Amino acid sequence: MMAAALSRAMGMFGMSLLVTSCANAPLEQGGSLTSYTDLEPADGMLAKSKILIHKDQVLAARTVRIVPTVFAAGAQNEGISDEQRKLVANAIDRSICFGLSDRLEVVPASQPADLTVHAVVTHMDATDEKAVAATKIASVAKTVLLPGVPVPTPRLPIGLGSLSLEAEARSPDGRPAAAMVWGQGANMLSGSARVSAAGDAYDLASTFGDDFSKMLVTGENPFKSLSGPPPAERIQSLTGGAPKFAACDVFGRAPGFNGLVSGVVGAPPEWTDKGSDAASTPSAAPPAAQ
Repeated sequence: MMAAALSRAMGMFGMSLLVTSCANAPLEQGGSLTSYTDLEPADGMLAKSKILIHKDQVLAARTVRIVPTVFAAGAQNEGISDEQRKLVANAIDRSICFGLSDRLEVVPASQPADLTVHAVVTHMDATDEKAVAATKIASVAKTVLLPGVPVPTPRLPIGLGSLSLEAEARSPDGRPAAAMVWGQGANMLSGSARVSAAGDAYDLASTFGDDFSKMLVTGENPFKSLSGPPPAERIQSLTGGAPKFAACDVFGRAPGFNGLVSGVVGAPPEWTDKGSDAASTPSAAPPAAQ
């Protein structure tokens, strides 16, 4: 009983530390949504979010097209290159595409669809590469000094990156079917901690893509329930195989096993993710309603 109580206490302490050691990710308005007045708070365990869902309209959709993600002017911080921003934007689109494929047919951006999805990065904090490198050195030292002992090595609580976005799914007449304003910061205990200024934002890109696409697949608040195991076709895409729909190939193939290994050792995502050759520098004014 004492062991069980200690385990629960440690779990609660770890969760408290996880939440309190997150980088700040403000829910900024980038001006790309049709309206912000009807958004309702819908926070996840780590993510902060406001959402709008017209469930009947969302579930009636059968096809979707994805307009490439752009960065709002205020999100283009110094220390992050255009190439790194392009990589993050493309990772967002790829994750959304893979997630939406679970229920919807993804068509090329040039074709009409029941829903048009577009995301805008409104805030992005760079990762402190030196702090990540120090964490990796500490992890190696722990492995040498305590071989075989499963003790996690927390990241230094400085220089944690963050990512904030807003995204909307619109019908052909421009009416919003769903919208999300979302923000999450890296934390000390989770994430792969990559030695790259865009490392945390790159990992958080997939987290946002999962949350936003789940909302459109289910028509529900994505934070209300845990996700089940992904379909076999999505697993194939995530491991670097061909996506379910050819339209997702415009965002390139996932790094697969090489990307997983590089994340574990802390290598920059630029080393393994080839991104999309078709993607341009993702900085533009917010889109007008379509």
